[in-house]
Amino acid sequence: MSAEKTPTIDLLSLPSTLSWQEEMQQLITDPAELLRCLELPDSLRPQAQQAAALFPLRVPRSFVNKMRPGDLSDPLLQQVLPLGKELEMPVGFVEDPLQEASANQRKGIIHKYQGRVLLTVAPSCAINCRYCFRRHFPYQENNLSRNEWLGVFDVIRADTTIHEVIFSGGDPLVSSDKQLAWMVGEIEKIPHIRRIRFHTRLPVVIAQRIDESFIAWLAKVKLPLVFVLHINHAAEIDHALESAIAKLRLLGVQVLNQTVLLRGINDSIDVQVDLCEKLFASGVLPYYIHLLDKVTGAAHFDCSRNEALGLHQQMQLSLPGYLVPKLVCEEPSKGSKTWIV
Repeated sequence: MSAEKTPTIDLLSLPSTLSWQEEMQQLITDPAELLRCLELPDSLRPQAQQAAALFPLRVPRSFVNKMRPGDLSDPLLQQVLPLGKELEMPVGFVEDPLQEASANQRKGIIHKYQGRVLLTVAPSCAINCRYCFRRHFPYQENNLSRNEWLGVFDVIRADTTIHEVIFSGGDPLVSSDKQLAWMVGEIEKIPHIRRIRFHTRLPVVIAQRIDESFIAWLAKVKLPLVFVLHINHAAEIDHALESAIAKLRLLGVQVLNQTVLLRGINDSIDVQVDLCEKLFASGVLPYYIHLLDKVTGAAHFDCSRNEALGLHQQMQLSLPGYLVPKLVCEEPSKGSKTWIV
């Protein structure tokens, strides 16, 4: 399927064995269980448990099912398995690498860039990626009641320079359909908002989140919608995810992808080309490839700027321009993402 073609898949058909809520209730949170499920050495358990004490393990079973048993080099496993390397404290890696605390002056809002505002819609994710730049973010302090959200919407209403609202978190799709529909409905009442953007990894790790109920309320939204998925490797894309993406596109949703450049996972030209081609075949346009945000616990994933630039130049030679994501990094206090050129 090319990006220009309209998907023909049945709008409400999505293969699943468990509902997304059941998947969320049965996340793997114990490193010992993850090692057992994937037939990996128990000798990894002590350090995995130490690292998980600093940043909990959370991974859906449907995502684990995409991994290769017995293979420590599996690119999906490496994104979620706690390692002793996370206990290291190299210079330059900090708890708040983007200094978001300064942009989080009001609960629930991160306002860094002109014209758009990010809402921490949910205080958790379905999956804890070990490189997450918000692994130390004070989510519980940003977990709002409905009355508090009404105050947030009043702030947005009063600032006519804001034209886009970004649903993030955590992962916004962890929230119920009822809550999301209510929030979107309130934002649609604000006349200067032109579009709503969702940043989510949930359809990638639990594809059945894009179910009949979700599609039903989303179809009623009148503002243009953008979904930015977070896919780092082609192995994350399976038929269930492709079906979920097709449902979104049938509603006219623009679906983009952002990737984090991760050492040993996707820092080769073959992996990046494969990912971009598979994204496009699934109806998704590559959007960003990010340098790693230098958060404490993630230094072992880091690639240098020169390595990233060399890889990106190879991608430009190997792919048509519309399949080459922008190579960017985020720098505190900058008014936009920084392009690496």
